[in-house]
Amino acid sequence: MKTVLIPALLLASPALAQDRVLTVYAEDYIASEWGPGPKIEEGFEAFCDCDLQFVTGDILPRLLMEGQGTEADIVFGLNTDLTARARASGLFKPHGQDTSDMSLPIEWTDDIFLPYNWGETAFVYDTTRLENPPASFEELLEAPDDLKIVIQDPRSSISGLALLLWVKKVYGDDAPEAWAKLAPKVLTVTRGWSESYGMFTSGEADMVLSYTTSPAYHIAAEDDDTKRAAIFPEGHYFMTELAAQVASTDQPELAQQFMDWILTPEFQAAIPLANWSLPAKLPQADWPQVMRDLPRPDTTLFYSENEAEALRQPALDEWQRAFR
Repeated sequence: MKTVLIPALLLASPALAQDRVLTVYAEDYIASEWGPGPKIEEGFEAFCDCDLQFVTGDILPRLLMEGQGTEADIVFGLNTDLTARARASGLFKPHGQDTSDMSLPIEWTDDIFLPYNWGETAFVYDTTRLENPPASFEELLEAPDDLKIVIQDPRSSISGLALLLWVKKVYGDDAPEAWAKLAPKVLTVTRGWSESYGMFTSGEADMVLSYTTSPAYHIAAEDDDTKRAAIFPEGHYFMTELAAQVASTDQPELAQQFMDWILTPEFQAAIPLANWSLPAKLPQADWPQVMRDLPRPDTTLFYSENEAEALRQPALDEWQRAFR
């Protein structure tokens, strides 16, 4: 899970060496109140003697437009539903990390795109608004049309695109009929996750498209256990967020240092309670208790990047027909 780019968020201290700037293109949520940006900046700057600067927005279109002239040193927040287009650009260099022992539910062998977290797409609900939530995807589709759901636009949001592929994975050729049933329950479609989730937490919707790990935020940060992820027996779509090093970087040492840091225990330990997702390389025994206690789906659904790219436009056409 935009066409208007948010100006660079200068999260770094001005006292740091200004001639050592690491520019990180990142998705909008990174710098949101729920995002991990401040902790990432603080952690890396503690030992890099540099100024880490986030530039947030719709990062892949911007990167493809800028090409070899991009100012980015690192791209942070892509996922496997976007990497086919990113890889075809030839703008990235190998990350140089050992990914043989990751804590992902799938095998990872990619030498360009490095996972830093993962989770599964889910519909999150509020128990004070919805006492009997749908217990399956089929029950969701058959629920009364006065059920209010907020989702994200697959054209501008990675979580919205994940929903597109989740529906396709579960329903295949019957996906158009599934969308036709779901559409009347969709209160609105937002450009990004933050807007959707804000509407949900303000009480405007019964359910919101988010992640199985989202309730951890409310439990740990707000002591609120009324937000739950509806776990479906049909399975949930796997998402991992990725970092990549830009080949044309003018800060190759800093960029490589950042990539080296991503899989360290320090970085990985910060992910669960800063990004509210599961760490890509941290044993489950080392996860915070709140993450270990969350219900998880029995079935993980996933498309490879080539499958996702091949399905993206046909699935988007089906979605658009339902939301005309």
